[in-house]
Amino acid sequence: MKHCLTFAAGLLALLFLTAGTVQADGHKVLTMSTTTSTQASGLLDVLLPALEKDTGIQIKVIAKGTGAAIRDGMDGNVDVIFVHAKSREEAFVSDGYGTKRYPVMHNDFIILGPAADPAGIAGMKDAAAAMKKIALSRSKFVSRGDDSGTHTKEQSLWKATGLPQEKVLKSIFKKGKKTMVTFSHPKGLGDWYLSIGQGMGKSLTYAEEKQAYILADRGTYLKYKLGRNQGLDLNILVEGDPLLYNPYGVIPVNPAKHPHVKVDLATTFAEWITSHKGQALIANYKLLGEQLFYPDAIPDAR
Repeated sequence: MKHCLTFAAGLLALLFLTAGTVQADGHKVLTMSTTTSTQASGLLDVLLPALEKDTGIQIKVIAKGTGAAIRDGMDGNVDVIFVHAKSREEAFVSDGYGTKRYPVMHNDFIILGPAADPAGIAGMKDAAAAMKKIALSRSKFVSRGDDSGTHTKEQSLWKATGLPQEKVLKSIFKKGKKTMVTFSHPKGLGDWYLSIGQGMGKSLTYAEEKQAYILADRGTYLKYKLGRNQGLDLNILVEGDPLLYNPYGVIPVNPAKHPHVKVDLATTFAEWITSHKGQALIANYKLLGEQLFYPDAIPDAR
């Protein structure tokens, strides 16, 4: 009788543990908060079906700015994050919110602008110097203004210009939730600086409409330039500065902070995307021959 009770208790415990990871239809479901560029570039459309085929894991994707994605992880609203602001990712782990940062891939940021190039930055290799010319000429510049990884990089470039900086406390809303965030930009802004609080794709189309300069990740730019019938009427004007390096990482949320998260599935996903299969899919994702991302876990994966 004692053995029967022990077996029953063990079975109930197993059912409790797996209830949160497996749906009634047998699919394992993981919730991931990620930067808009992984979705807008089309990369997730390649990775996620292959992941499900190999592991049975389905991922519910929440695409938003990196800052908001990290806050989702801190609040325990998701099981894993896939973002691109390395210093903030490392702080996320060191503060105990993530188990481990898995380096996944990189590409680079680029400064885009209209063919007319009113600030005269075409061909420059110094990104901060180019941003300074945009500010001093008061040429239109579209900022994502959404606490994303791209917005984080933009703010670091403004700081590197040496121009006087100004900090402002702004409220941003995501799905009805208000969050106060401190942003910085050149002091004494005028109507040349357009902060719109949008993801990468919408920011690109807005910059095209305004024929403005914008900082973008290369993956989303190529998707919008080459992966759509209408293309994108903006050109790459500045590239190649080491400051424009753009690494991406995956981090399972730490169950020590949030016991309900599906760390087993999140770890499986992290190990799959850094496996030879996942890295080869990233390396081979191209548009008209242009590679959008470069694998970091296995750099020579093909």
